[in-house]
Amino acid sequence: MGQPVREYLLTLCVTVAVTYLLTGPVRKFAIAAGAMPEIRARDVHREPTPRLGGIAMFGGLCAGLLVADHLTNLNGVFELSNEPRALLSGAALIWLIGVLDDKFEIDALIKLGAQMISAGVMVMQGLTILWIPVPFIGTVALTQWQGNLLTVALVVITINAVNFVDGLDGLAAGMVCIAAAAFFMYAYRIWFGYGIEAAAPATLFAAILMGMCLGFLPHNMHPARIFMGDSGSMLIGLMLAAAAISITGQVDPDALALYAQGERNATHAMLPVFIPLILPLTIIAIPMADLVLAIVRRTWKGQSPFAADRGHLHHRLLELGHSHSRAVLIMYFWSGLIAFGTVAYSVHSATMWIVLAIAALSAVGLILLLLPRFTPRAPRWAEGLVPPRYRHAERAAEAAAQDTSGLEPEPVRPIAAGVSGVNGATAVGPRSRFPDRRKAESTR
Repeated sequence: MGQPVREYLLTLCVTVAVTYLLTGPVRKFAIAAGAMPEIRARDVHREPTPRLGGIAMFGGLCAGLLVADHLTNLNGVFELSNEPRALLSGAALIWLIGVLDDKFEIDALIKLGAQMISAGVMVMQGLTILWIPVPFIGTVALTQWQGNLLTVALVVITINAVNFVDGLDGLAAGMVCIAAAAFFMYAYRIWFGYGIEAAAPATLFAAILMGMCLGFLPHNMHPARIFMGDSGSMLIGLMLAAAAISITGQVDPDALALYAQGERNATHAMLPVFIPLILPLTIIAIPMADLVLAIVRRTWKGQSPFAADRGHLHHRLLELGHSHSRAVLIMYFWSGLIAFGTVAYSVHSATMWIVLAIAALSAVGLILLLLPRFTPRAPRWAEGLVPPRYRHAERAAEAAAQDTSGLEPEPVRPIAAGVSGVNGATAVGPRSRFPDRRKAESTR
């Protein structure tokens, strides 16, 4: 088991490195190409920021797949399954549409059609849902049309859920990274814990998705130097859906039945394990809740479901008084709680302490929501490990700056080299020496 772990770690590191190194040149390219839209009413950032970060993320995806194809254990994923090629085909198509949208602002209905086509491309190559386990009944086989429609719907919903939550610096990449980490743990357990090799593609997809997000996050954290744009948000949304569909459509329930007495009992006993499979959207429950609330809100107002507004969950956190960074961290907290809580419950569903721990952490999250103006103060020995705003020295410096800001400005002294000009006028120092330009004008 150690060898596959090392290969997954190598694939993850290569994906992180390629994505991180490509993001800098991609930023320069986006600026040169003019992919820097003007500030919109719903935007939180104050300066035009280049998009097209999805180009670097797609490069990380290709690098991760290329490295995995040349590794001893992961090479079997490409030989025994067509799913990596199906994923790459659908990802390339949705990425291309996203790049065009980041530059030229494609209509929402056109993007929706492209999302459906990308999902259809993956379905045509075998990446589809074949059955659904139902408690007390067993495995329900789906017809070809049922499986295809369910697959397309799942891909489209997940893509738009991730796209909707991409409203703050580092928010979408961090939340998807958390979801991918939780899903990787689950898929790896299905593969090596139960010996089901059909879960190998989903495990690989989750590892590469983590690498893409981790490599892009240093450039995207507040204040962001580049945005992933639709080329990135739709790409990682498609990959998250593809990982869930892969393990749902390929894991044989009969193999799981070997670990319980009969298929019906196995399905019921393994229901907590199947939660991330049947409902992979629970892994991204926060973006899904944001998506549903946005559709209801806009439809209630008589607007199009695709009309942009400032009613998303992250906008609400800012309105409560949370800072940009705190709002992102709160969203991370809830995403991690739901994702890893679901995986933990799937492993030990009969353990009460897991439920109690989730309830306790939920209470902590609610307290954080109700204390938007509370700023924690790190102990002095940990000041080097926290951002400057949490340090004692920085706060003292800020207080001193505020005390001196109310003093009267010093009189302006003429510049020695420019005492007399062409017309005999006296030159003065720059206006920036005055805290208030109007006061500077009155003292002249």
